[in-house]
Amino acid sequence: MIQPKPYNPPAADALITVYADEAMVVADKPSGLLSVPGRGPEKAVCANSLLSARHGPVLTVHRLDMDTSGVMVFARSKDIQRQLSSQFEQRTVDKTYEALVHGEVLEDSGTIDAAIAKFSRQRPLRHLDPEGRPAITHWQVTERSAQTTRLLLKPETGRSHQLRLHLASIGHPILGDVFYGDPASHARLCLHAKTLSLTHPITGEWTEFKTKTPF
Repeated sequence: MIQPKPYNPPAADALITVYADEAMVVADKPSGLLSVPGRGPEKAVCANSLLSARHGPVLTVHRLDMDTSGVMVFARSKDIQRQLSSQFEQRTVDKTYEALVHGEVLEDSGTIDAAIAKFSRQRPLRHLDPEGRPAITHWQVTERSAQTTRLLLKPETGRSHQLRLHLASIGHPILGDVFYGDPASHARLCLHAKTLSLTHPITGEWTEFKTKTPF
């Protein structure tokens, strides 16, 4: 079993409110902050709790890994939560991520179609398994060098650790990945949820939220 590192969340002001209205709150979560409370009182501080203290109660719609930064949406009511969650489940939400990976990726773009097992003996790790849940990641090179490559990622599915595991599986683990790469390669996991587009649950308008990649 992989031993998790001690939880030491960043300061509350590192969590930036990107947008807020009567339906939802959108935030830019920093790396190192849990999306939802973890096990034990020492892991109570999370994006959900900080935003609830700042804006009033919010409900979780989706999650990002603790080490992943970027845009997240939270609902202000159970009805809005159901509407937004349905968009994620039906894959009508558009998400893009940016990653800095080890090595020079020679192709300009590609797709990784590899199923992922939900459970592993080495928790919290996942592994590729043909009998697992379908997982598809589209990628495109935006910048490259001999040592690293910057990628724009568009996951078609939303499996746990999908982007981290998929990129490691093609020989280009994300820099700073403590699970599937070399944790000493960067001070943080170089994976950021860059954009999130969805249908506003009240107005019905297609709405896009953008955040700046911090690495």
